Amino acid sequence: MKAADENLAIELSMAELREVAGYAVACAEPALAIFEHERSDDRRPRAAIDIARAFADGAARTKIIRDNAWAAHRAAHEAREAGQAAASDAARAAVSAASAAFLHPLARATQVMHILGSAAHAARAFELDAGDDRSVGADYLERARVLASPVVVSVLMRYPYAPSGRRRVGEMVRSLDASLRQLPTHR
Repeated sequence: MKAADENLAIELSMAELREVAGYAVACAEPALAIFEHERSDDRRPRAAIDIARAFADGAARTKIIRDNAWAAHRAAHEAREAGQAAASDAARAAVSAASAAFLHPLARATQVMHILGSAAHAARAFELDAGDDRSVGADYLERARVLASPVVVSVLMRYPYAPSGRRRVGEMVRSLDASLRQLPTHR
């Protein structure tokens, strides 16, 4: 499949943005247990998930979503600095869920992270929590693939393939991206 021209605008309705955000929340939320186990007093990733869910359910897309995403990002950084890699990726899944509300309508491969980043970071969190067991991550990606609605797949298909890089999380994004693009369009 030919990559989209990165300068082209993509049609993206608010309903589609809400569907993508809902998918991102569904992918990220299970990993919150990992973060909350390690950092029980830190509610920033939970707040990011909650505000992203509110947007998916019809709330306005406001600066509060971005503020919560940045707060969860700081929580992820603090967890990483404390040597809690699984908790850090769980918080990054929450960041990605909130960021999904701001998927840009430009045909850039980097935008695929707004769609699939929460699933990849959650999968990595579960993988790390299981002693870096890659089969755990692969199983979670399969779950994320099943969760993707036809609307999410349709939106994904408007963008170029996921970009290279980003180490293991990037590898997971590319794997999920490829598997979703192979799904029949009328599931």
